[in-house]
Amino acid sequence: MSTSPNEPTAYPFNESTNLALSEEYDRARHSEGLVRVQLPFGEPAWLVTRYADAKLVLGDRRFSRAAGAAHDEPRQSAGRTDNGILAMDPPDHTRLRTLVTKVFTTPRVERLRPGVRALAEGLLDEMVEAGPPADLVEDYALPIPVAVICRLLGVPEADRPLFRKWSDDALSTSSLTAEEAEASREELRAYMSGLIAERRTRPANDLMTALVEARDKDDRLSEAELVDLCVGILVAGHETTATQVPNFVCTLLDHPAELARLHDDPDLIPDAVEELLRFVPLGMAASMPRYATQDVEVGGTLVRSGEPVLVSIGAANRDMLRFPDPDALDLGRERNQHLGFGHGVHHCLGAPLARLELQEALRALILRMPGIHVVGDIVWKTQMLVRGPRSMPVGW
Repeated sequence: MSTSPNEPTAYPFNESTNLALSEEYDRARHSEGLVRVQLPFGEPAWLVTRYADAKLVLGDRRFSRAAGAAHDEPRQSAGRTDNGILAMDPPDHTRLRTLVTKVFTTPRVERLRPGVRALAEGLLDEMVEAGPPADLVEDYALPIPVAVICRLLGVPEADRPLFRKWSDDALSTSSLTAEEAEASREELRAYMSGLIAERRTRPANDLMTALVEARDKDDRLSEAELVDLCVGILVAGHETTATQVPNFVCTLLDHPAELARLHDDPDLIPDAVEELLRFVPLGMAASMPRYATQDVEVGGTLVRSGEPVLVSIGAANRDMLRFPDPDALDLGRERNQHLGFGHGVHHCLGAPLARLELQEALRALILRMPGIHVVGDIVWKTQMLVRGPRSMPVGW
C-alpha cells in the first residue's frame, strides 16, 4: 500500500476542444494506487479514476466537502468559488436539500413531460421555418432547460442574457481575475435578492416563493442561504443540460451505427441518454475535492487525514471492471449504473429533471430532424469547468 505523496502530475488532462477522455486517465486507472495531481491553483490532491474508488470517496462520510473551506482547495481558477450547498456536509446540507427535493421527485417531474415535449417541438418548428443553418446551442439546447428551470424557480425567461453571462462566469476557470469573479457572483446574488424581495410582496406558485416562506415563516434557512440556494438552482438547473444536448449530438454523429439504431428504434431513447451520460466526459477536470477526516485507504493508497481527493467521474465511467467494453458507445447497455449524476449525499437532486429534458430534446431531434448534420465550424467552450460547443451550426 502506498502511503507517501509522490511528485504530483500536472492536471487537468482533457482538452477543451473535443469530448475525448485523455489517455492519461487510462494510465492512471491501471497504475498502482492513486495518482497525485496538481491543478493550476491550490494544494496537490489524490486523483480517483476507478469506479469502486469513486463510489467510496463520494459516499463515505469520512470524506468532507465542507472541510475544504479551511484549506487551499485544488482548483482551476485563482479565485475561491463559493459552491453553496455543494460545499456543505450533513446536517446543513441535508437541511437545505430537503427544502427542494420534493420539487424534483420523478413523479412530479414526469408531469412536466408534455410541456417539455411541446417546447422542444416548437423550437424545431421555428428552426425549420427560419431555415438552415441554425445554432443548435442558442436556438435549441439552451432554451429548453432555461425555460423549464425559470418557470419552476420563478425567474423571468426574458432575463436570460443577464444570467447567461453570470452563469458562464460562475463556471469559468481562468478567463476572469479573482476580483472579477467575485464581482460577478455579487451581481448575480443582487439580482436574485431583488427577485426574492418581489416574492415577499407578490407570492407566486413557484419554488422561490416556497423557499421564501421556509425562510420567513419557518426560519429553516438564513437569508444568505436562501439567495445562494436560488442562485445554485438557476445555474445548475440549465447549464449542464444545455451543454449535454449538443455533446450528445456530436457523439451520435461520430457513431453513425448507433445513431441509425436510435432512428430505427426511438424507444431506446431513455437507455441512450443513460449511455451518453456515461460515455461523454463532461468535466474539463475533476473538481470539488473531498477531504479525508481520518486516515482512509482508497485504491491501495493511504489517504491521510486532511488530504484532498478529486474524483474523476468521466474516468470512473470508463472503468472496465464495472462496464464491459467501456470505450464503446452501446445505446442498449444494460445495468448502466453510471456516475454521471454523482453518488452519495451530493447526488444531483435535479437528475430526474435533467433526464426528462435530455430525453425529450433527443427524441424531438431524432423524430423531426433525422438528417441533422454539422454545417460549419463548432466553437468550443474554453476556460470552463464543463466541455461542449458554445455554438454548433447545423443543417437537416
